[in-house]
Amino acid sequence: MNFATIIQGIATFSWLIAIGAIALVVVRASRNREVKGLVSVVVGTIVFSLVLTVVSAGLVFIEPNERGVVISPYSFRAPDGYLPQALTPGLRWIVPGERVQTYPISRQTYTMSVAPNEGQLQGDDSIRARTKDGQEVFLDASVIYAIDPTKVIQLHIDWQDRYQNELVRPTVRGIIRDVSSQYGVEEIVSSKRGEMEKSIATGMAEKMAENDLILVDFVLRDIHFSEQYAAAVETKQIAEQQAQQAKLVVESKRQEAEQARQVAQGQADAAVITAQGQADSRIIQAEAEAKALALIAAILKDNPDLLTYQYINQLAPNIQVMLLPSNAPFLFPLPQLTGQ
Repeated sequence: MNFATIIQGIATFSWLIAIGAIALVVVRASRNREVKGLVSVVVGTIVFSLVLTVVSAGLVFIEPNERGVVISPYSFRAPDGYLPQALTPGLRWIVPGERVQTYPISRQTYTMSVAPNEGQLQGDDSIRARTKDGQEVFLDASVIYAIDPTKVIQLHIDWQDRYQNELVRPTVRGIIRDVSSQYGVEEIVSSKRGEMEKSIATGMAEKMAENDLILVDFVLRDIHFSEQYAAAVETKQIAEQQAQQAKLVVESKRQEAEQARQVAQGQADAAVITAQGQADSRIIQAEAEAKALALIAAILKDNPDLLTYQYINQLAPNIQVMLLPSNAPFLFPLPQLTGQ
């Protein structure tokens, strides 16, 4: 309770006392009793009540989040019918007979939504708009704004208390429809939603500034479509998902085929390398055998008895007599038992 309200309460109470005193004087006078002292009390009470009434009629308390426009019938104070300066927060005094229209300068939110109980209006209050490609969309939005404290007088002149329903609401809905018509439905939903929201906020800020308001923020709460378009979008998404799945299957099969090809190629390369290794090994072995045979032949050429010696060494040491068939010739001539 502010001080002005307290003064008004005291004034009201003093008037009640004055009325009671007057009634008491009338009763005592009707009974021929002394009323001289009571008359002084009644007069004093009435004077006191008048003073409090006049004072309380001129006192106005402005809340910290308000500004007051003084509407005056006195031409010497307000030739245009209002004072040129708005009342600032605190206890203020005006001439009795004037009145004050207060306006909130704190932030206000206006919401338009498809949900019945979210917005200022009951029922579906979403914004219906058409996109560049002719699709119908429904948008839920909230605008946060405030009255410009330095322009409260002009706002009162232009709009009074109609600024929310006759300025904010139609301005927001009109700008949203205009900006939405510049984008395709796919752009609104995905790639250019942020750009569209920024364009709406820019247009709203300019329009509100022209009408003594300040845009604090704009929120594009939701975007939804007609049932037919939503069904078409769902069908398209399902088809895209199926196509993507088929593409993944094809890619998987291609990778499996490539893997099998690489395995087969690896096996073929391994077989070639193995065969090449075996061939090289045989060549090396044959070359080594040929060199060995050539060396043996050279040795035998210079030492013909060496073969006999090797033959004898291969015989068992305990063999002293060896029988041969009568018709079998000697394989090689026996060496001379006596020296040359």
